[in-house]
Amino acid sequence: MYGANPQDKHPMPGFPQICFIKNTVTNPKIIIGDYTYYDDPEDSENFERNVLYHYPFSEDKLIIGKFCALARGVKFIMNGANHKMSGFSTYPFYVFGNGWEKATPKDNELPFKGDTVVGNDVWIGYESVIMPGVKIGHGAIVAAQSVVVNNVLPYTIVGGNPAKIIKQRFSDEIIKTLLEIAWWNWDIKKISANLEKIVAADINDLLSVN
Repeated sequence: MYGANPQDKHPMPGFPQICFIKNTVTNPKIIIGDYTYYDDPEDSENFERNVLYHYPFSEDKLIIGKFCALARGVKFIMNGANHKMSGFSTYPFYVFGNGWEKATPKDNELPFKGDTVVGNDVWIGYESVIMPGVKIGHGAIVAAQSVVVNNVLPYTIVGGNPAKIIKQRFSDEIIKTLLEIAWWNWDIKKISANLEKIVAADINDLLSVN
């Protein structure tokens, strides 16, 4: 046995609140890695409802890595939420037409923060909000009900509104080594054989894996 089947929508029999959402997302601009789950007792399969302002004409992508844990109510605000801010009014007159199209902003006048990217083995807590273009590093943790407006470094815990660094999980040297090991890219047989080392905190033990 090599753990849960990543192709199962609900890998825990009788517990539909947990969903491997790679198997339910249909938007090609939302890319989810294997084993990443969304935990929601109301409708865990409908993770896409939490990706807001991601209009068909929007170019940005939401990319979430493997082995991530997303708690209930996590929201991703995408670039479609942005309004022109360089003028006196931020009101989007142009979207209503009927002569107001003349106020349509030029492409370079709308803020565009790029893709939103969540690394591998990231834990995002209950009802957190991730703003457009934010990059969250591998192994990071976002505390419950945080609003993340800036990039989060790997293996860093952030929390609050706006989210600020609470602490770095490991030393710089260990983080560098963990990023080089990148256990999440191992095949699942190797991961399964070395789970005790992956969930422990002995870097030399993890380095000993062939």
